[in-house]
Amino acid sequence: MAALDTNILVRFLVEDDPAQHALAKRLIRRSIGAGQTLFVPITVFLELEWVLRTSFAFAKDEVLQMLNSLLASSELSIESEKALELVRLLYSRGSADFSHCVRVALAAQADEQPLWTFDRAASKLDDAKLLA
Repeated sequence: MAALDTNILVRFLVEDDPAQHALAKRLIRRSIGAGQTLFVPITVFLELEWVLRTSFAFAKDEVLQMLNSLLASSELSIESEKALELVRLLYSRGSADFSHCVRVALAAQADEQPLWTFDRAASKLDDAKLLA
């Protein structure tokens, strides 16, 4: 199984570079045609959210829409997919940033709670506590 880097997903989703979009699309179609799934590490989702938000000014709801689409794709094998489902839920509900949602979800998946933090917004997440 091959894996995808953030820049491949960005080019595929955003279509800001026609040549790279075509290459990414061809790679994904070729893999699907061969019956292969593509692996996406959780770190790619961390970077993807950041790039979409900061480089392309996507709103939170737009990022969540793309995340939902990727999670629904049977062609992708997503690292820590259950944790990422929790990330999606936490991120959609609160004011904590995406990366804190990822850390809380991964800690919960490992059954290692709470996640101690100095970040007030993050501490409002279930299973996170403010160290004061």
